[in-house]
Amino acid sequence: MFRKVLIANRGEIAVRVIRSLREMGIASVAVYSDVDRTSLHVRMADEASHVGAAASSESYLRIDRILDAARRHGAEAIHPGYGFLSENADFAAACEDAGIVFIGPSSASIRMMGSKTAARRTALAAGTPVLPGTECGVTLEQARDFGRSHGFPILLKAVAGGGGKGMRRVDREADLESALRDAASEAERAFRNPEIYVERLVERARHIEIQLIGDRYGHMVHLGERECSIQRRHQKVIEECPSPLVALHPEMRHEMGEAAIRAARAAGYYNAGTVEFLVDQDRRFYFLEMNTRLQVEHPVTELVTGLDLVRLQVEIAAGGRLPLRQEDIAWRGSAVECRIYAEDPFNGFLPYPGTLTRLSRPMGPGVRLDGCVYQGWTVPMEYDPLLAKLAVWAGDRPEAIARSIRALREYDVEGIRTNIGFFRQILEDPEFLAGHLHTGFIDEFFARHKAPQPPPGVRTAAALAAAIHSAARGPAETPRPGGCSRWLDTGRSDLLR
Repeated sequence: MFRKVLIANRGEIAVRVIRSLREMGIASVAVYSDVDRTSLHVRMADEASHVGAAASSESYLRIDRILDAARRHGAEAIHPGYGFLSENADFAAACEDAGIVFIGPSSASIRMMGSKTAARRTALAAGTPVLPGTECGVTLEQARDFGRSHGFPILLKAVAGGGGKGMRRVDREADLESALRDAASEAERAFRNPEIYVERLVERARHIEIQLIGDRYGHMVHLGERECSIQRRHQKVIEECPSPLVALHPEMRHEMGEAAIRAARAAGYYNAGTVEFLVDQDRRFYFLEMNTRLQVEHPVTELVTGLDLVRLQVEIAAGGRLPLRQEDIAWRGSAVECRIYAEDPFNGFLPYPGTLTRLSRPMGPGVRLDGCVYQGWTVPMEYDPLLAKLAVWAGDRPEAIARSIRALREYDVEGIRTNIGFFRQILEDPEFLAGHLHTGFIDEFFARHKAPQPPPGVRTAAALAAAIHSAARGPAETPRPGGCSRWLDTGRSDLLR
């Protein structure tokens, strides 16, 4: 087993990995940028190494600096977490060349499954159902031809994509040119690869994924599914295990699990990974992509299966055999995860960095909080504004939802805006409670909960009332010396409180 592991990441996932390493008796090394010097993962780790400026391109994405930190601190292995370099085949290869163990799959598997178009070809060859789409990046004319032959709407997706970046829905041909240009520009910024491919868009699809774990000796099992259909801007915000749909049709778990394993085996895959599927309204599932890393939402799988995925990752990376057979996996109860972001859901989900002036965390039976913040810490604007993941377990889905709502009511964050109140509204929504989920759920939720428009004539009546009230008060107040009125002085005083 390793004596020391470096975590090439930040925030809550770095904290999560440190905790498992500590339970295993393994020393941890954190890396940090200028703005993360006082972050929780740095404070918790046994050792820490500065890797550059605030911009991720100058710190967390610098392969040379990450490897140099590992060498200086004597780390035998690197855990990449998720995001940043976690699905970068060049990084995994650089670790292999440096004689440092990469806690994840081989660079060859990452390269094969990291490209969405290459992953589609691999899945097709393995007999896994795949949505109609192109097998490589497209030009504008090729995208037009696809739309004309398959019909609109279509979905533009980054070849090297993830996290919803470089993705655009196109409902009509007239919008295609600008959508393709915007998607390619976003993909270039996010992944340094502007290539875009096209898929047929499935309306009201569910997003259901299968968690896999396999060792270097060819043994692989699936750990069941996660429902990830509640998304904003193509990014997941609420996840569940089990899926409400699969709970009603349990044969789907076996069918999707076997399809996921076939695709992973075709790529020579080992360690933890996730195969994502879209499921249409007839319960037909289609391969979407494979994430060659630990997923953000892995806690719901851990709560329901009782397994520690990070521990399994480390043991497999150290050469261990998977201590599980498929028949050993059991799913107990239900788990729901809410991703707590510093953002304003009612203003386009805009990020809301700032200082946490108050923080009160939920506790009690079945409540797990994977976080990276503390009272007095300043949320930086340079990174994803994820503060924590609130994961709740209970005996069944209704109990898990009720417990989640209770935990959200206990969660108090001041100094910034968060989506905590928004989650309470979602979890109390009748459509969510009924399990009627799909990737457009949040858009429909906002449409159902629009503020009622005032009846005709109300604005006119309000203006007349204001005019009458103003006339009754007499002439306007004479400006005070210096050109300021009492009204303006009062307003300024209020603003400066």
